Amino acid sequence: MSTYQPLQTALLELEAAMKAADLWRMPTPDAEAFASQQPFCIDTMSLPQWIRFVFIARLNALIDARAAMPAKCEVAPAVAAYLQQEKNSCPPSIAYRTGSREGRPSRH
Repeated sequence: MSTYQPLQTALLELEAAMKAADLWRMPTPDAEAFASQQPFCIDTMSLPQWIRFVFIARLNALIDARAAMPAKCEVAPAVAAYLQQEKNSCPPSIAYRTGSREGRPSRH
């Protein structure tokens, strides 16, 4: 198995999870949004938009090119903060349906 296979599998699982949470179907950001100099394009995109249109796309491009992977990836803290913010801003019934408990997604 290539070193890229586990990452490719993880990206497919991330896409499936986003689709299941109804976070996949969204408008493509304007071209200018991709030129952001801020981490995660936080000034021009929502975090789900960045994950879909930047993070997943860039990693898939690296996989396709069999290129070197980044030395580190610090996405988890941003996602945790986003989930906590979303949990605090949505009604309890939505948090319950999405499996969110204390800012952690459910493990299915």
